[in-house]
Amino acid sequence: MLITKIKRTLKSGFVSFWRNGYVSLASVLVMTVTLLVISSMFLFGAMLKSTLTTIQNKVDISLYFKTEAPEADIMVFKKRLEGQPQVESVAYLSRDEALAQFRDRHQDDKSTLAALDEIGGNPLGASFNIKAKSPSEYEGIVSYIKNVQDSDSSAGSAGDIIDRVNYANNKQAIDALSNIIDSSNKLGFALIVFFAFVAILITFNTVRLAIYVFREEISVMRLVGASEMYIRGPFLTVGLMYGIVSALLTVLILFPVAYYVGPITVSLGTGINIWAFYMANFFAVFGIVLGAGAVLGFISSYLAVRKYLKV
Repeated sequence: MLITKIKRTLKSGFVSFWRNGYVSLASVLVMTVTLLVISSMFLFGAMLKSTLTTIQNKVDISLYFKTEAPEADIMVFKKRLEGQPQVESVAYLSRDEALAQFRDRHQDDKSTLAALDEIGGNPLGASFNIKAKSPSEYEGIVSYIKNVQDSDSSAGSAGDIIDRVNYANNKQAIDALSNIIDSSNKLGFALIVFFAFVAILITFNTVRLAIYVFREEISVMRLVGASEMYIRGPFLTVGLMYGIVSALLTVLILFPVAYYVGPITVSLGTGINIWAFYMANFFAVFGIVLGAGAVLGFISSYLAVRKYLKV
C-alpha cells in the first residue's frame, strides 16, 4: 500500500512537471545558473588555492653579504641558520659563482659587461637562498636575521657581514593573492545567496501555479479523504525534480567548460588543470551540486505548499 502511494505521488509530480513545461523550464534554467555559480566558485577556489600554494613553494629568502665578508664567517653563519627549527635548507652562492651567473645572464648586453670589466675585480657579494619548512615560518626566519643584524654587529660577526635581506616583495605577492582569495570568497558567497534567492522565488511561484492548475483535482482528493502527504507529495516532488534536473544539466555544462579552460589554467601558472581537477573530484562536485539543487527545490516547493495548499 505504501509503495503504491509513493508511486502515485511520484507519477503526479512528473505529470505536473511536464504539464507546466515552459514554467518548469524557467525554474530549471534559473536554478541551473545558481548551481553553476556554486560549482564555479568551488573550482575557482581550488584554482586560487593552488596558485597560492605554487607561489608559496617558489618563495624564498635571499640573504646578501658584504663583498668584504670572509667566506669562513659566512659558513659559520650558514651553520647557525641551518640549526634554526624553521629552516629547511640554506643554499650558498659564492662571489665567484654570483659573478659567473651575472655574466651569463648579461652575455648579450655588451655595455653591461664592459662596465663590469671597467670596474675591475668582483663587485658582487656572496648570498644565501633560504627555504623554510612551511610558508608561515618565513616571517620568523626574517625576524631572526634582523635580530642578528641588530644585536650582533661587532667587527667580524654575523651581523657585521650581512648586507641586506630580500623578502618583502615575496611577502607582498603572497599577501595580495591571499586578499584576492578572501575577496573572491566573499563575492562568491554573495552571488550564491543572490541566485539562490532568485531560484527559490521562481520555483516558489512555479509550484504555486501548479497548485492553481490542479485546484480541481485537489478539491476531489480532499472530498474523498486523501491524506495530507498524498495531496502535498506531488508538489514537493516537483520541487525536487527541478533541483535534480538542474544538477544534471549543470554537470553536463561543466564538462565542455572545464575541458576548454583546463589548458588555459595550466598556461597561467596556477599549478592546476581545472579539467583534471574536475574529473578527479567529479563525484564530490556532483554531490555538492545535486545536494544544493535538491535542497533549493525542496525548500521552494515546501514554502509554496505551506502557504497556498491548505489541507
